[in-house]
Amino acid sequence: MFTSEKMVKFLREKYPPGTRIRLVSMEDPYAPVAPGTESTLVCVDDAGQFQMKWDNGRTLALIPGEDSFTVLPPERSMLKLYMPLTADRYEPGSGPEESELLAGGELAVYEDKIRSALFKNRMQEEQVRGIMYWYRKPDSVNDKVHSVVFDVEQRHGRLWGVAECQISGELSAVELAALKKYISGQVSDGWGEGFEQREIALDGGRELYVHLWQDEDWSIQTEQERFEPYRDKLPQLCFTLLPGTGQLICVKRGESGYYPSDWSTPDAQENRRIADEQNRKLGVTPAQEEAMKIGSMCGWDVPGADPDHCVDIVQRRGGMELG
Repeated sequence: MFTSEKMVKFLREKYPPGTRIRLVSMEDPYAPVAPGTESTLVCVDDAGQFQMKWDNGRTLALIPGEDSFTVLPPERSMLKLYMPLTADRYEPGSGPEESELLAGGELAVYEDKIRSALFKNRMQEEQVRGIMYWYRKPDSVNDKVHSVVFDVEQRHGRLWGVAECQISGELSAVELAALKKYISGQVSDGWGEGFEQREIALDGGRELYVHLWQDEDWSIQTEQERFEPYRDKLPQLCFTLLPGTGQLICVKRGESGYYPSDWSTPDAQENRRIADEQNRKLGVTPAQEEAMKIGSMCGWDVPGADPDHCVDIVQRRGGMELG
């Protein structure tokens, strides 16, 4: 079967690698793949045939126009977008201007109450798609984002607002920006504006009014943007010395604390030599080591977790540390 270059290009655009396919029928007269078998598309070759990796281990090609198949929808995954929370807390009998403003760290104790209030604020129309029910644009964001609902989550002792997004496939940078813009509009003028006017009853007759959006110092970010902004600059792991003791330890990116190393010795200088040797093998620079150590102790979103921030620190002490 001859397939033109134009058709091959069309097939490659319509069926990118990774597309999931379920076979309806195959015209191979010798050893066809059984109907109903599912597979992952490896590529569309120059002849326009689908090179497949069938779930049963076979690799027989699929021929469009001869074989019959259906395309399976991409599996859904969770994308979390984080936003800072504030709230006004009113004592019994207090006036409209007599509230106490609480930030994320002070709101952690009210996590369950705020989560329950967010759930109760969902309208009947939002039971399936959340606030995506109100998204009226017939675009790729509407196609890929199945639902968006609001929740709260504690990170580093602080309570954050979270937009939990069920998505199919991956969002492009443009699609992610459009989704963020839509959610920002909902929390500032739509859904969030209504929610912040509904009281949450606290013990002792107090009331809490929670704001998903604020005029200043507000942003909506992915988990990596919010909590690990320097992730792409850091190695998966590195060796370093525990400050104060000189013990040889291992630090893993994104994790708090450290892991003791079986190679540690009572001699801090020898531990320094081992750390330098192992880091060289891993391709870890002294600045990355310093940033990894700071991130594991102080949080992965602090400026010190950025290797670029640590270059001067390392240079001032000649790249060496004896613990």
